Amino acid sequence: TVHNQGSSLCGRLYFCEVQLVCRYETEVRYLAKLSSVGSIRDEETCERLRGLIQRQVQICKRSVEVMDAVRRGAQLAIDECQFQFRNRRWNCSTLETMPVFGKIVTQAASVAFAVTRACSSGELEKCGCDHNVHGVSPEGFQWSGCSDNIAYGVAFSQSFVDVRERSKGQSSNRALMNLHNNEAGRKAILSHMRVECKCHGVSGSCEVKTCWKAMPPFRKVGNVIKEKFDGATEVEQRKAGTTKVLMPRNSQFKPHTDEDLVYLEPSPDFCDHDPKMPGMFGTVGRQCNRTSKAIDGCELMCCGRGFQTQEVEVVDRCSCKFHWCCYVKCKQCRKMVEMHTCR
Repeated sequence: TVHNQGSSLCGRLYFCEVQLVCRYETEVRYLAKLSSVGSIRDEETCERLRGLIQRQVQICKRSVEVMDAVRRGAQLAIDECQFQFRNRRWNCSTLETMPVFGKIVTQAASVAFAVTRACSSGELEKCGCDHNVHGVSPEGFQWSGCSDNIAYGVAFSQSFVDVRERSKGQSSNRALMNLHNNEAGRKAILSHMRVECKCHGVSGSCEVKTCWKAMPPFRKVGNVIKEKFDGATEVEQRKAGTTKVLMPRNSQFKPHTDEDLVYLEPSPDFCDHDPKMPGMFGTVGRQCNRTSKAIDGCELMCCGRGFQTQEVEVVDRCSCKFHWCCYVKCKQCRKMVEMHTCR
């Protein structure tokens, strides 16, 4: 579930994936479990991976060589989730204390990204560079080099990540939401593919230019997904003929696109610790910004409970000098700063 600007200021990131963006519910645990395992080298390891449904185990066995990339994608999703939500009441902390392969909206995107990167680096026998990108472009440059095989990465992400939702059937409105958001996460990569080029010629001239298609940095993907998360649309399931579809709950809102994120219900406010809900740690003890009026400010972060201030000593690098050749040497400077934490 994700929220829009009109609902609570903090919420779940059903990314990713785009998904930048983590979804706060128990299913998030399966991502944590996969990211924490060691190298996945044989079919027996697939059987021991906790949190996967049987159809995912079967895919794992058929594609063991790809699973290390999937594991890296799982960790990438967690890292991005924690970065994007670092100043929110829920900061993806539910993922820090569990071994993670879960439902983060960045998950679908991160798996597609990591598998594509593994293809381009020559790590996988099943795929390589995108050889459909060749010849001369309409702009006159030569397609060459190794274009990222995003089609393979997206296809694998769809088969491995989406199978959890497809197994629930089309009658599940939550499955429809998850499938929509998974695809929106992957589109955050597809819609931001870029052309990178290299010039060839005498003395650095650009008589000949060769180019290839490359994925954007995943931080860019995360930023896009986080923006979509903040503007997500609340939806409900309706029938369109014989098909069940998700439509905006408020008819005055314009319909969402394939690249937008959607949610079924607003998120909780994440103010208080709830031992019955994994990851619901509340904001007691969280650092806040005394001067900020945004969600990282003490007023909102501390949910009106107030905050306490103490002076702490921090050590920074200072007086850095470059020495020939070739290193930088710095001194360590100590200073006292104010730190504000929620009551």
